[in-house]
Amino acid sequence: MHIYEVRPRKDQRGVDLISDVLPFGRLWYGERQAIANAIGYAQHFSRSHDAVLCVYDAAGDVIETHEHKGEFKEW
Repeated sequence: MHIYEVRPRKDQRGVDLISDVLPFGRLWYGERQAIANAIGYAQHFSRSHDAVLCVYDAAGDVIETHEHKGEFKEW
């Protein structure tokens, strides 16, 4: 199972997508729909695995949780 965290940046310039399964450890999103784009990337990157995405606010509290079931099945 892949676990992702979407956390606001300390410099107030977007969000970070954080996971151990990402090739570089974290990705920075700074555009207008940063949270939606980070969630979309995580769902696409884990399309063959089950995934849990947690969105945090600036205080460190979970404000959203998304569960994604892998789309590819074994024969």
